[in-house]
Amino acid sequence: MALMPKRVKYRKEFRRVRDRKATKGNYVAYGDYGLQALEGQWVPGRVLEAGRVAAQHFLKREGRLFIRVFPDKPISKKPLETRMGTGKADVDYWAARVKAGTMLYEIAGVPEATARRALVRAAMKMPVRCRFVGRRVSV
Repeated sequence: MALMPKRVKYRKEFRRVRDRKATKGNYVAYGDYGLQALEGQWVPGRVLEAGRVAAQHFLKREGRLFIRVFPDKPISKKPLETRMGTGKADVDYWAARVKAGTMLYEIAGVPEATARRALVRAAMKMPVRCRFVGRRVSV
């Protein structure tokens, strides 16, 4: 089942596209390796779930996978061949706002080669260009 919020204050939102780089959630925090988005876009919940399933299937119950983004933006769409007017359309799907630099997935407890191959499978499902990154050691 696709990811979506349990409840929201407002059913429909403005579109609001702000193309900036991520200042939060742009580093590996929970795992050892991560998948970082290089572009900004709305990523649907079903796409995030497809990436999770692909990576999880490759890992075969070893290691731990973290999803760092959540689809909390309702995207509405009018049906085809509908006349203009008659108000805003119903919610079609839920999307996560992904900025350039946002960490999408993280993996812990597996070697680098395994993590890279698992995250490449998840990256194939994403509508944005992604790169594989490791944890930065800070002193």
